[in-house]
Amino acid sequence: MDERIFALDIGTRSVTGILLEKQNNTFSVIDYFTKEHKERSMRDGQIHNVIEVANVIKEVKDTLEQSNGILTNVCVAAAGRSLKTVQSRATISLNQQPITENETIKHLELSAVQAAQINLATQEKENDYTNYYCVGYSVLHYTLDGEQIGSLIDQSGDQAAVEIIATFLPKIVVESLLAALNRAGLEMDALTLEPIAAIDVLIPESMRRLNVALVDIGAGTSDIAITDKGTVVAYGMVPIAGDEITEAISDQYLLDFPTAENTKRNIVNEGNSTVKDILGFKTTISYEMLVSDITENVERLADAITEEILQLNSKPPKAIMLVGGGSLTPEITTVLAKKLQLPANRVAVRDISAIQNLSKTEQLQPGPESVTPIGIAIAAKENPVHYVSVSVNNKAIRMFEMKQLTIGDCLVQAGIDVKKLYGKPGIASIVLVNGKEITLPGELGGAPAILLNDKTASVEDVIENSDKLLINKGNDGSSPKVTLEQLMGEVPSYSLYFNKKTYEIKTSFYVNGKLQPSDYIVQDKDEIVLKQHKTVSDFLEYASTDTLLRTNPFLVYVDNKEVTLENGESHIYVNNKKSDINKVLKENDHITITTAVDPVVQDLLVQLDKEYYYKVQISFNGEPITMYKQQLTITKNQLELKINTPLEANDHLKIAKRTHEPFIFQDVFRYVDIDLSNVKGNFELYKNKQPTTFFEEVQHGDELEIKWNG
Repeated sequence: MDERIFALDIGTRSVTGILLEKQNNTFSVIDYFTKEHKERSMRDGQIHNVIEVANVIKEVKDTLEQSNGILTNVCVAAAGRSLKTVQSRATISLNQQPITENETIKHLELSAVQAAQINLATQEKENDYTNYYCVGYSVLHYTLDGEQIGSLIDQSGDQAAVEIIATFLPKIVVESLLAALNRAGLEMDALTLEPIAAIDVLIPESMRRLNVALVDIGAGTSDIAITDKGTVVAYGMVPIAGDEITEAISDQYLLDFPTAENTKRNIVNEGNSTVKDILGFKTTISYEMLVSDITENVERLADAITEEILQLNSKPPKAIMLVGGGSLTPEITTVLAKKLQLPANRVAVRDISAIQNLSKTEQLQPGPESVTPIGIAIAAKENPVHYVSVSVNNKAIRMFEMKQLTIGDCLVQAGIDVKKLYGKPGIASIVLVNGKEITLPGELGGAPAILLNDKTASVEDVIENSDKLLINKGNDGSSPKVTLEQLMGEVPSYSLYFNKKTYEIKTSFYVNGKLQPSDYIVQDKDEIVLKQHKTVSDFLEYASTDTLLRTNPFLVYVDNKEVTLENGESHIYVNNKKSDINKVLKENDHITITTAVDPVVQDLLVQLDKEYYYKVQISFNGEPITMYKQQLTITKNQLELKINTPLEANDHLKIAKRTHEPFIFQDVFRYVDIDLSNVKGNFELYKNKQPTTFFEEVQHGDELEIKWNG
């Protein structure tokens, strides 16, 4: 038996009515008619003036009835651009306890979906989440402590999070459609979504396991639907489409909008077009010229579509199908393929010839703009959207079945916060470790138990009409049981050598002032002191050495020049390599430290290679004697310093050379003692065996004598 199907494509610019006839599994076009809106009664897929839209629908209906008889039932579609897409995030505290079950991750995702639903609800006066139906969501990414991660299973950290993009359909869209149809004397026979309509006729279910994006480029908006894993996973819309290109042609060639629209079609279909601009000048525009002149606008359209696809899908899909009149935009397939890094043959325009179960017809334009009207008629009849009623904790919940519904969808629509149904975590312990407060979390509470028709189920299980769901709170967690070793981790001891002596460096645990073994179970309010010795400085404290450690350079300034006194600074060597006090030690390191001293003036002169005294070596009565005179004057703040005067860091000193005076014979008596108590007679002085006087100049190596007569 033949079956006739009446469908309406209620768009932003116009309403298209189409009559199909179904014979077995094949559809053929009987008739169609398009009427543009007289006013802006449709905006972004939403009916803003029910009466005006109803009037246009009635004109389309009346026209088709003139040739085809009375029409009472109609298939319609909610515009894909009516869908609300919201990006949302949910977190869960892990406290270093890993997630071990996929169910917990699904609960986290549902919490993010509920957050998106609440976000939508807050934008309305009623603040009612039931004003929206969730028709799908996709995970953008998971994060662990702020870093993106592929999977949360068995990962340890402080906080896990998921970011999702969820899609919702406002109930008002359906209700306004029903109101307009009723005013036009029509009853809704079946309902679908425009993106689903196109997908149903172009992408059969067997192909929906592939990740494919369908883009319906209309006049004012571009609608996007994405398939993956056997279903439609996301919907989106960008407020830019074919009119953007038409306006660019209008501006470029000084044409009114209708002429620009016709020019675009002619060039795409025939390769060129001759037009007369508003000044009366004729111009022949070739396809190549048009492509060059509107490149920027095509890029902008492709950018908007690309960005939305990546946001919905989080990665480039395997292929892209374009439908709608705007899909004929010059070079749009090439530009999209480049931006999404796809091979050129993975982005294609599809027209009604791609609809497998549609017989060839001359009744309808064969282009891509006819795909959606036909899809609405076929999809709404073949795969109509149904309402499903489910009992959730003895409360009736109604949902819009745009996809295969799961228990998770029921929880979202029922407004059940899954996180609140987890068991309470065990009471945490708070301890002090080296003066720092640390919280030891109790065991995580158990996940809520879900019963579907009295049988254990998970949030991913599929539901059917009249199913009964019971959600019970999970079990509470227990208090923490953590040992010192588990709390601190591995803290091994190690050996090292200091000044050829072996030291065993150990880590000690003190709990409330008492030494405890590593298997001690930490209690609430414990005060734990962890003593570790990692650096040279730590070791010196641990070994209680009496080494004077002065690690800063000992600087003085001599005649305004900086001098570093080496012996005023300690020098640390680890494994014979010069190091510093902060050097981190390891097993079997050898430490040597040169001790710092308090420098004096003599240390400075030695380092400068200067002699404080002028010296000569002589002999006196056969005995060697060294005679010396001061030849340098060292001053600090105009005060003269002695050779053993201590120096202080950053002293400013001056060194001056004294005038040299030669030694004379009588100087020797400052270095010898002569007993004159038994001396009788006169004496004679000799220098190098020759008589001399007390005032004779003495040189290095001279032999001096004093002889007595009597």
